[in-house]
Amino acid sequence: MTPTTIGIITFIIGAIFGYVVHRFLSSANTEKELAEKVNQSEQALTQYKQEVAVHLEQSASLLTQMNGTCQKAMQQMEQSTQLLKQATPTEATSMPFFSAETEQQLAETVAARHPKRQQDETAKISQPPLDYSDESSGLFVDQKQSITNDE
Repeated sequence: MTPTTIGIITFIIGAIFGYVVHRFLSSANTEKELAEKVNQSEQALTQYKQEVAVHLEQSASLLTQMNGTCQKAMQQMEQSTQLLKQATPTEATSMPFFSAETEQQLAETVAARHPKRQQDETAKISQPPLDYSDESSGLFVDQKQSITNDE
């Protein structure tokens, strides 16, 4: 055997041995990496589940508070409606806008400010309209009228 053949055989045996060792060590590393990834994923999933549980608890609490607030608001609206029903009169005259004294003062003020107007209105009321008067106005008389604009 020549030294080159021994060198080639040694090289081939070394390459095979190196390949096997590399394969063995890399598979161990790959398994470790995969195990770490699995652990990280499980931890992330557990944390996510906890966050979701906390979120759902907070949401349920808020909904309970909202329900209570809505019920209080409905009760207050019912009370307000009852108060309005009690305060609202059934007849319009039972609760006047002005008191009797104020209405009297307003009438006196109007009479003092407009005395002529009031007298004219009473005079107009005492006279019937011209359509019902005894005298005819001549408006509906069947007579030929003179033409005012000649062409």
